[in-house]
Amino acid sequence: MKILLFASALTLVGSCATKRYTEKIQDIKDGIVFEDANQINTYAKTITAEELSDHVYAFSSDENQGRKTGEFGHHKATHFLKDYYIKEGISSPFGTDNYYQNIPESFFTNGIKSSQNVLAFIEGSELPNQILIISAHSDHEGIKDSLIYNGADDNASGTSALLEMAQAFQKAKNEGFGPKRSILFLHLTGEEEGLYGSRYYIEHPVFALDSTIANLNIDMIGRVDKYHKDNPNYIYIIGADRLSTELHYISEAANNKFTQLELDYRYNVENEPNQYYSRSDHYNFARKGIPVIFYFNGEHEDYHQPTDTADKINFPLLAKRTQLIFSTAWYLANCPKKINVDKN
Repeated sequence: MKILLFASALTLVGSCATKRYTEKIQDIKDGIVFEDANQINTYAKTITAEELSDHVYAFSSDENQGRKTGEFGHHKATHFLKDYYIKEGISSPFGTDNYYQNIPESFFTNGIKSSQNVLAFIEGSELPNQILIISAHSDHEGIKDSLIYNGADDNASGTSALLEMAQAFQKAKNEGFGPKRSILFLHLTGEEEGLYGSRYYIEHPVFALDSTIANLNIDMIGRVDKYHKDNPNYIYIIGADRLSTELHYISEAANNKFTQLELDYRYNVENEPNQYYSRSDHYNFARKGIPVIFYFNGEHEDYHQPTDTADKINFPLLAKRTQLIFSTAWYLANCPKKINVDKN
């Protein structure tokens, strides 16, 4: 009889815990309301396949020589980014025409020369000291055996997404609909060499890390992998639920409301053999307890090959994926309270 009573008590406790968890999730879902959906749609539509194409072709051109960290081609590419932000009237967080966070040669290993992250900034109207970071790495493989590794998908696609989103948010601000929180557009160097740019930012933050509400990181979002040849309407979501249950459901709600992509979580499972969660720049933010989402299209036959060229990018799909990230960022920058971190 005692054994039966104990088993019944355990069942009751488990049932109550499940009920509380279900109620918690429903509360989170009920709290995600896109009150400014019309505005989000309006500015998301300024993110176009045509403009993304212009950016990808320019950024992954032979002139940038594969954008190897510390080399002439990457310096030239970062100058392209700086010129774009100046032209669009998007500020530097340093308050001048200096958009570079310079990283000395001594920070790198293996003979890598000094390099720079590129930072652009839109100040929030109500909560300027709370920072959302949207990031993408700007470097690639350089030149090997006289072949230029242009890196159109890796990561001119993510870089171009940042440029289009920054333009959309700045346009919204110019028209009286600027974000309540501040947004930092962070182009990171040295990712291919070992996540150097994000590690340098974490160790030398321009804004306090405890004021950083989330990092949305983009690395390869312009192509389709072998698992989705028959269904290209997808994006891999990695890390969204690792630190914040709420961030996961915000991501899903934004997709359901605006883009209706298939959100594929196969690479988000614990002990996933490819270990993508720790292989791009978001990981350095996650290590500091900052909630992250890593947006990724998966590897393809041109990954880290000189054949990763702009003509192979699916630009309408790149636009749609960028619009998903934009709508998620809009919510994070404008929601009533910053997202809750409820996991270690």
